[in-house]
Amino acid sequence: MAYTVISVFPETVNTEEVKSELMNNGFLESDIIVSKSILDEESLTNEYEDDEKTKSFWNYVFVNDNDILAAYSKGSMGKINLIVYAANLTDAQNAKKVLDKFGALKIYNKPSFSERNSEKTDLPEDVYNGIIAKARHNIYFLDKERVYYPHSRGMGDTMDSQGSKD
Repeated sequence: MAYTVISVFPETVNTEEVKSELMNNGFLESDIIVSKSILDEESLTNEYEDDEKTKSFWNYVFVNDNDILAAYSKGSMGKINLIVYAANLTDAQNAKKVLDKFGALKIYNKPSFSERNSEKTDLPEDVYNGIIAKARHNIYFLDKERVYYPHSRGMGDTMDSQGSKD
């Protein structure tokens, strides 16, 4: 089974160094995706939304868990995502070790037993560490640059052309 390893790094990380280390560990350059996020404009509320392609990627990868999906989507804003595609679980775990060595951020903590909803399935520990049992899918793919737009709150100026407030 193929795997997707997702990591988030601060915007200051040297991604070329990380890629080089991954390739030294047997990963192909074509299986390593570096995607940097760009905030389209400053938001007063610091609330942004993903562009459509990024939304599709998160939905594809985290289809079974909205909490992890929201954590990675929000945690990736203004940062760099490094995605590694691996042929098997051992390779995926090796990629994760390399990514962690270079400072990959912990995005989601596994809930304690008392916090878990009894209706939810207990996901494997690897999922919480960003190792997802999904193969590379060229439709659901992060671009080299992702753009985040502020949430629209409606009209910014409530005056009409006559100078009166609505």
